[in-house]
Amino acid sequence: MVTVVLGTQWGDEGKGKVIDYLAEGMDIVARYQGGGNAGHTVVINGKQYIFHLVPSGILYPGKECVIGNGVVVDPVSLFDEIEYLEKNGISVEGRLFIAENAHMTLPYHKTLDQIEDKFRGKGSLGTTGRGIGTTYADKFNRIGIRVIDFLEEDIFREKLKIALELKNYLFKEYYKEQMLSMEKIYEETSGYREKMKKMAKNITLYLNDEIEKGKKVLAEGAQGTFLDIDFGTYPYVTASNSFAGGACTGLGLSPRKIDRIIGVVKSYTTRVGMGPFPTELKGEEGENLRKTGNEYGATTGRPRRCGWFDAVLVRFACRVNGLDELIMTKLDVLSGIKKIKICTAYKFKDAVYNDYPLNTKVFSGCDVIYEEVDGWDEDIGKARSYGELPVNARRYIERIEKITGVPITKISVGSSREQTIVKNQ
Repeated sequence: MVTVVLGTQWGDEGKGKVIDYLAEGMDIVARYQGGGNAGHTVVINGKQYIFHLVPSGILYPGKECVIGNGVVVDPVSLFDEIEYLEKNGISVEGRLFIAENAHMTLPYHKTLDQIEDKFRGKGSLGTTGRGIGTTYADKFNRIGIRVIDFLEEDIFREKLKIALELKNYLFKEYYKEQMLSMEKIYEETSGYREKMKKMAKNITLYLNDEIEKGKKVLAEGAQGTFLDIDFGTYPYVTASNSFAGGACTGLGLSPRKIDRIIGVVKSYTTRVGMGPFPTELKGEEGENLRKTGNEYGATTGRPRRCGWFDAVLVRFACRVNGLDELIMTKLDVLSGIKKIKICTAYKFKDAVYNDYPLNTKVFSGCDVIYEEVDGWDEDIGKARSYGELPVNARRYIERIEKITGVPITKISVGSSREQTIVKNQ
């Protein structure tokens, strides 16, 4: 059985907590795309854990975790994260595996990422600068270096030489920046080789074999649907497929193997970095949402832009991903707001758009058509059943269900594991 979990907005929906909650009933948790730019936060007994590359299912003893071929792996970030986990009493030994055909993020990828975004000027994408997009670019340019290449010293040296000759030409001749030393990169990364050998695996064969044995797999997506390279708000997107189909290509699984697809949705909308955001609140209301929801990026620390719930976006995410259910997070953040708005359509010039437009001009310049609902004053952090939620909170949930056409099965009312309501229980 394979369950896919993904974000339905611009990332930061609270997938870390949801994946942690669902992982208890799984045997294997597998990341299928993205890289060290992801930031999944889990709170257990008041202690916060932040994950970038390692699946958050690692917090459960006995669970096996996988970094799939669709993920780009920065060895420095990976082993820093492993060290952090082990210092906190969480061992990954024999439980964490890396796809042999996953591509590696190396120092020149990070350097180029930062230089390129600076040179874009007004067209800056506001990337994390962690070399994610440049690693994927090398992958598709067929000059990338995979984990299996890195493990063979002679192949690594040969591929590193080819890649760095191209990058150094750009650094020197075009960007007028300092060139990087091949020998320095080779030496700095060589210390990770033996460690990675113990983890490297043909993940496609492994997962398919385990699924045939009846094992339960949770496929974990990073970012969100509208950061998807194909379906997101291009060009302000990530460099991978963060929608449900990415689980197939990022893990080597047939679509026939997927049994359930779950979307994680925040009760309002947030976005980090550049790009259009129709429901964004730029005044006091937006600042209040940011403070109440602690809306700061787990990876970069950057403040998130905040706005009302955009049902047009989420409805599109439900359709393109084929969602079976939604899990809503941060409903508690809306407590105390007298009137809550839901975006139900866009208007551009004389046309009304009930569906998400791929036309950037329309999406960037549209006005928002809102529906207003009554809020609630009660603190809902201690609610443990659906009936304990205020009437207006339930009406808000049920209205979003009706607009999106997908049931909301669980509601998070706080950051800890136990602050999760199962709706129909």
